Amino acid sequence: MTPAARPLLVDSHCHLDFPDFADELNDVVRRADAAGVGWMVTICTHVTRFDAVLALAEAYDQVFCTVGIHPHEAGVEPEVSTEQLVHLARHPKVVGFGESGLDYHYDHSPREAQRRSFRVHAAAARQADLPLIIHSRAADDDTLSILAEETVKGPFPGLIHCFSTSHALAAGAVDLGFYISFSGILTFKNADDIRATAQALPLDRLLVETDAPYLAPVPNRGKRNEPAFVAHTAAHLAELRGITPEALAQATTDNFFRLFTKAKCA
Repeated sequence: MTPAARPLLVDSHCHLDFPDFADELNDVVRRADAAGVGWMVTICTHVTRFDAVLALAEAYDQVFCTVGIHPHEAGVEPEVSTEQLVHLARHPKVVGFGESGLDYHYDHSPREAQRRSFRVHAAAARQADLPLIIHSRAADDDTLSILAEETVKGPFPGLIHCFSTSHALAAGAVDLGFYISFSGILTFKNADDIRATAQALPLDRLLVETDAPYLAPVPNRGKRNEPAFVAHTAAHLAELRGITPEALAQATTDNFFRLFTKAKCA
């Protein structure tokens, strides 16, 4: 394991169950360790594939997982109840729900199906007191509206993952008690607005992620992404915040374990 004296990073969102990693998963995990990435969360996108996601998390001490349905799949995956999600999340390796949310950019699933699934996942997060991982693209107003309505029923932890939208969504989500996670998009040339948001938000609400195998950060843009590359995003975020990479690693890892409380005992 990476020396304890070195602050370890967390890749709070990756998809290690995707075929992109099938032939070299051990090497991917090894490279993450060498890069100072101490923990990873592999995210469920199809509840029908949850067993494979869970098996992967069980195979590696440093990998956790979630259970849920991506908004792209909300119209094709079988609808699940809050009770079903909560039951599946009882496994010690399951540390959150999702990813769920809204994607009006691609509209791969009917919007009403996305909204219905989003609310079911929010209810599960509220009932189990586990974080909801939120995907939001071209749907800022509806995302904030649903989160506001659901938190009125009772607070629950969560985060906007792979932040790539308006400052208003980030600020509104933070006001509701959520966290914001930044991916390799933060390093892209045309991401000035996202960098401005990353500078403006409270440090104690920030996480980093890869969303691997997608969105590899500079200097690896265009390549298949992997958890080791979260170190580049973290270094860029540290520079934006005017702090050392070590301080950024410590802050974002502390934030992760404050949010993903179950990960401490998994």
